[in-house]
This record gives sequence, C-alpha cells and structure tokens, in this order.
Amino acid sequence: MMKTKFFLIIGLLGLVLASCESDDTADIIIEDNRVDNSVTNNNNGGTDTTDDGTTGAVVNLSGVYTEDLTLDCDTEYRVTGPVLIADGVTFTICAGTTIEVAPVGVNAYIAILQGGMIMADGTADAPIVFTSNSSTPGSGDWGGIVICGRAPINSTPDGSEDTSTTEVGGLSYGGNTPGDNSGVLRYVRVEYAGGAIDGNSELNGVSLYAVGSGTTMDFVQVYIGSDDGFEFFGGTVNASHLAVVGSEDDSIDWTEGFTGSLTDVYVKHLADHDKAFECDGYNTDFSNEGGYFSAPDVTNVTIDGDAGTLGEAVRLRAGTQGIFTNWVINDFDEGFDLDGDDADNPTGQGVLDGTLAAMDVTFNNVGLKIKNDTGFAWDDADFLTGDGNGTGTDFATWGAGWARD
Repeated sequence: MMKTKFFLIIGLLGLVLASCESDDTADIIIEDNRVDNSVTNNNNGGTDTTDDGTTGAVVNLSGVYTEDLTLDCDTEYRVTGPVLIADGVTFTICAGTTIEVAPVGVNAYIAILQGGMIMADGTADAPIVFTSNSSTPGSGDWGGIVICGRAPINSTPDGSEDTSTTEVGGLSYGGNTPGDNSGVLRYVRVEYAGGAIDGNSELNGVSLYAVGSGTTMDFVQVYIGSDDGFEFFGGTVNASHLAVVGSEDDSIDWTEGFTGSLTDVYVKHLADHDKAFECDGYNTDFSNEGGYFSAPDVTNVTIDGDAGTLGEAVRLRAGTQGIFTNWVINDFDEGFDLDGDDADNPTGQGVLDGTLAAMDVTFNNVGLKIKNDTGFAWDDADFLTGDGNGTGTDFATWGAGWARD
C-alpha cells in the first residue's frame, strides 16, 4: 500500500514540477512528517513565528495531500503554495472557516484532482471564505480554486475516457462520467484570486474542469478577481446562486462542451472588466473531437454593467448553444453579440434550430440589444422573445449575510 501511495505522489509531483518549468508556478517540496511515513507536505501541520519570536497558531498548507484533510473553523490557516487534493482524498472545511492565502499570485492555488473531493459546506451565517492575507489585498493575489472531474468534454472524442490537462499545473480532467461527484461548494466566497501566466494559461476565481452533475455548487461568490470569475471547461455541473463582483476579465466563461445549468446568477462590473458572459461552444485552440457544442440552460440572471465602461454584456461564439431565460441587462453598449461562421463555428445555426435562444429579457441603457456576426441570416425575433419581460435574480435576498456587493 505504501509503495502504491509513494508512486502516486511521485507521479503527481513530477506532473506539477514539469508544469512549473513552463508556467512559473511554485515548486512543491514533499516532506515526510507523519509517524506512519505517508508522503505529504505540511499536512495539517506547520506554524508561523510572530514578530516577538513566539509561535503563532497558524497552520500552513501546501503540497500534495494523500490523506483526508479537515480544517477546523477555530484554527487559522494559510495557503503558501499549490495545494493538491489527490484521488480518493476528501478535503473538508468547517462552516465559518476563513482560509488566508499568501499573496504570491498564481504560485498559490487549491486544486481538487480527479477522484478527490472538496466538502466546503458553509451557511449564510457562517460562510467559508478564501481570501488574501495581504494588508492591502487586490485582484490576482492568489490563484483561486481548481476542480478537476471526470464528466465529458468535447475536446476529446465523444463517449471516451480520454482526458485533457489544465492550463496551469497540467492536471488531468475529462472522461465519460456525467454524474461525477467532486463534492460540495455551498456558501463559499473566493476573494482576490485569478491571474494569467501568459496569453493562453490562466487561473480564475473558480475553475471547473469537467465537473459532473453529482457535484453541489450553490451560493458561491467570486469577489475582485484578475481573470474570469467562474470558468466551465466542459462538464455537466448544475450551479445556482452564483455571484461575481469585480472580475477584470469575463465574469462567467464556458467552453469545451459545457452542458450543465446555471440558475440565479448576479454579475456586477467595476471599472476594469471584460464581458459578463463569454460563451464558447468548444475550445478553438484545439478541436471539437466530441462533435457537440456547449449548451447550458441559464436562468434568472441580472448583470449590472459599469456606465463608464459599457462594453459587451454577452459574447456567444464558436457554435455555442444555450437557452437564456429571465434576464436583466443594465448599462452596456451591446447586449448579446453572436459570432461565428457557416463552417466549424455555426453559432447562427443554433438560432435557426432553436437551440440558441433568449426568452424574457429586459434591457436598460443598452445601445444595441442583439448583434448578428454569425454568417447566418436571421432576425432578432428568431433569437429573442419576450423583450422587456425579464425580472432577473433577487441577489439582495439570496446574497444577504454571506456575499459582498
């Protein structure tokens, strides 16, 4: 058993260190500090020394964890590097716990690997908070949360068990288990996260790679992030009560055949932002091996733009499909911008087929409601019905007590 666990860690370590050569994420040092000789790094251990030389009660977290890890709400925790939860390991966080992260950018993040689970089950009165421990916190202080599942992705052949690897860390994701369960994120707030390594590699507030529908994701906020808020790389997860405030890139992003659902979503733009939603049917840097496109249902959405930097609210491209119901869009130059062509990116065909449509949408201070750059001929009424009938989501009610505005 110990030989198996040892080789598992060596494999994971090699994977992470190889990725570090290209993306500058921190090297992980594996230390054997357990009585039973299991290979871990600071597993539930490690303390800081205070300015007066006494020992503080701060537990440092970093490395690959091969045994269940539980964080207690009465203990202070600090993430100092990549934290990887291995296959078969459960990472449990007590309601009301705050996990601080050293402000070292993408050199610190939390990753749940395929087969691992995170049980972060907070409450409205006792949310779980991941935040920077900088005295002046800001976007991009750390890398955010990464979850890797075994649900389908369309960058691999449909129905296969083939996997892809994450942009940062080279972690495997994807498969043929739509109901895969990566655990629970409920009443969780992620602050000051995200960051780009280069033009193609980035970490978001919460990155969801092939996360399956067995995963619970409800009442989760990303607050002040330097890249996307939530990004869905394929998968089938059904998420609800998502809030994104102050993301500097896209607030909600999907690609690689995401076919789950999003219900009750609130987006608030600050001065530095890109789109509220950026929606790709597949990853155009690779190919659509699975032969299908992203097609989520997105219901009850309010997007508050910044009147000083209007921009686009929603970009639909690369053949994405989806049904958008009961939206309110405030303060943008453009509402829905649809891009594509009549070849590999048939976004407009989805409008004609009824697989890409919006129903009951209210636009306030929006210059152009719908823009057709798809290469297909269709009228606004083919895409949108119920103009002016949207009421959006009631963030003031469901976000009370645990989320930040």
